[in-house]
Amino acid sequence: MNTKTAGYLILYGGFLIVMGLLGSLSKPEKAKTALMSGGTFGALSILWGVLGARRVRWSLPAAIVTTGLLVVVFVWRASVGWLAVLDGQSEKLFAASLITLMLVASVVLLPVLFRALKPPPTATHQSQEL
Repeated sequence: MNTKTAGYLILYGGFLIVMGLLGSLSKPEKAKTALMSGGTFGALSILWGVLGARRVRWSLPAAIVTTGLLVVVFVWRASVGWLAVLDGQSEKLFAASLITLMLVASVVLLPVLFRALKPPPTATHQSQEL
């Protein structure tokens, strides 16, 4: 994994942690779940980024699997949240919005991670005879 992709993973992990903190501050009675989810998966993403920057080969597949699973979970949780909002539970709006932001960030990151699977093109120079 190149350092740019590793940096994106580290930023994404920090973003997940911040979203977990915001979620826990918005609903203190459910703070443990939001904080643990954001903190755990944010820390994992940061770990994958740090390991990727150190050229640990398995960190990229681990990041792809983790982010892919998060996409599935965020689709499910965002759907549940927005259905509750549409059903008149306006108190779910903030949580549904946060989860949707995390979903968007995850969906944007996945293609970046998949592109990193391909080795960078090597420059080949052919000598030209004059």
